[in-house]
Amino acid sequence: MSQREVDSGTDELLAETRGRVAVLTLNRPRSRNALSKGLSSALGKLLRQFDEDPQIGAILLTGAGGSFCAGGDVKNMAQSAVANLTFDERVADLRESQRRVWGGLVAVRKPTIAAIPGAAAGAGLALALACDIRIASESAVLITAYARVALSGDCGIAWLLTRLVGFSRARELMFLSERINMQRAEALGLVNRVVPDAELQDNSLALATLLAEGPTFAYGRMKDNLDHALTAKFQESMDFEAENLIRTELSSDHQEGVRAFSEKRKPNFNST
Repeated sequence: MSQREVDSGTDELLAETRGRVAVLTLNRPRSRNALSKGLSSALGKLLRQFDEDPQIGAILLTGAGGSFCAGGDVKNMAQSAVANLTFDERVADLRESQRRVWGGLVAVRKPTIAAIPGAAAGAGLALALACDIRIASESAVLITAYARVALSGDCGIAWLLTRLVGFSRARELMFLSERINMQRAEALGLVNRVVPDAELQDNSLALATLLAEGPTFAYGRMKDNLDHALTAKFQESMDFEAENLIRTELSSDHQEGVRAFSEKRKPNFNST
């Protein structure tokens, strides 16, 4: 598998490609990978870059030093540049950051995987939930965290939680701000798979590689269908699916998939 480092513009975000997988590693281990302004900016930029790169088929997001992401950098909030802005300026600044990172992650049309080696809290939990699939180590913990510092939540956490666990559970998780172990997280549907700590890296990369070698164009249309279904009526959803089904039916990947099926071999998908 070919491997290449990618310049993220900051030491706080490590980036590399492994075959058709882009691996992004949050790299502020001393602060449990809390999100700084520079880290967020670099992450948003590379998410767009890899989504547009035809050589990339999937994006794997993880954290260094045994944590996924502790959310916002609470200790430095009071000293941050936005502390002296007006209310409206602070709202605008937060909205822009949210759209660039969390909005950008949800907008990616390629499969996205969060590999969670440890704590994912607050905005960091939202970052994991914004990925398509979450695979976590047995010792990882999730926590909404906002109530503990008297904040209401941001980065799409309300939208993501409500759709993943439902109306009542989302309120429970936000209000109580309890530490969620992986047994409960998997039962709630917050994570897709739980693996032994030592196997997280290999398992998550294997899953990302499997998806990266799949039908990228069809995956994108699947994501369109699933996103549309969140707000559409049944008939509207079927009509929308019909258009995308025909689009994928006309693709070279579909033709290759049919040939591979007939020839009893692994397909070689290459459309984007």
